Amino acid sequence: MIRLLARIFIKNPDRADLPEVRQAYGVLCGAVGIGLNVLLFMGKFLAGMISSSIAITADAFNNLSDAGSSLITLVGFRMAGQEPDPAHPFGHGRIEYLTGLFVSMLILLMGFDLAKTSVHKIIRPEDTQCTTLVVAILVCSILIKFYMYLYNRAAGKTFKSAAMAATATDSLSDMVSTSVVLAATLAGHFTSLHIDGWCGLLVGLFILYAGFSSAKETVSPLLGQPPRREFVDRIETLVLAHSEILGIHDLIVHDYGPGRVMISLHAEVPASGDLLHLHDTIDNIERELNRELHCQAVIHMDPVMNDDEETRRLKKTVTGLLHDLDASLNLHDFRIVKGPTHTNIIFDVLVPFGFPMKDSQIMTELQEKIRALDGSYYAVVNVDKDYSA
Repeated sequence: MIRLLARIFIKNPDRADLPEVRQAYGVLCGAVGIGLNVLLFMGKFLAGMISSSIAITADAFNNLSDAGSSLITLVGFRMAGQEPDPAHPFGHGRIEYLTGLFVSMLILLMGFDLAKTSVHKIIRPEDTQCTTLVVAILVCSILIKFYMYLYNRAAGKTFKSAAMAATATDSLSDMVSTSVVLAATLAGHFTSLHIDGWCGLLVGLFILYAGFSSAKETVSPLLGQPPRREFVDRIETLVLAHSEILGIHDLIVHDYGPGRVMISLHAEVPASGDLLHLHDTIDNIERELNRELHCQAVIHMDPVMNDDEETRRLKKTVTGLLHDLDASLNLHDFRIVKGPTHTNIIFDVLVPFGFPMKDSQIMTELQEKIRALDGSYYAVVNVDKDYSA
């Protein structure tokens, strides 16, 4: 159904890379979610009244809150798509992350309320009624929620959307909770066991877990997380496709929300190259990144000596010393500055987060090893972190 509606209401529905298509899918999924959840609420509320089941009634109001969550998602996508303004020069894309976080908070609130209500039902159990209509409503609800989980999960993966992923998690938790409610209803009908409250408590705990997992996923982009590996690979492929670029490093991705990404990087170029020609190449690469990846790029040129035999020899030697410390360490911006009494060997070391050695230890060991090669060598080391890992 989502694909059919997308064909009708969305222009270029297959262009997942376009920000306007992403926004349109978010609005469409939110609108469909509102309609389906309202229908589920009415059906389950009727089933709860017929059966006198606290678990079914609680599940009905859970779907009503889901309709509110879908409304929040819809509004969030609309707001996130607003153009930048003087107060928000980087746009409003992070509203989508806040939307996903708010949906997660609603999931946690509903799980807590359901668990509390179920404890009361465990203390004071009541008989429940099971009819064909009640069972039919619950089975239809499970199937509808499974469908909602599938389309929200697919959209979340396609568009890398935290809000859609949170909604998919919510739909999955609803499907499981309704399945437990159905099992409790059938057990109460065919046996003398009063497990309605216990099943409600189990559902509540599952919803709390789902809400916590969803909140964790939506908080990460707000705090600042590493970019996707495939995004980094595409940047490297596009930049290094130009023969003038010898290598790149210090890549940082600034995420201001979907469709609002800025990147900065250092591109190594031959020190003997023509400055105006290299500058023109860098300008072209920045425009290409914007066109292909829909991001703003700022590239800093790092001139390196690639035609000096002594520099190449020392770089190979120092790289070997660095890998003796740990194979995960790398260097860049390598150059030498000769003086009458000594030679400065200058470079940056790229150290991954969580590396067991302190930065000062790495610098000291490298300086000692390089000094041991020749008493006139002095290492000037700067430690960098890999923000693209």
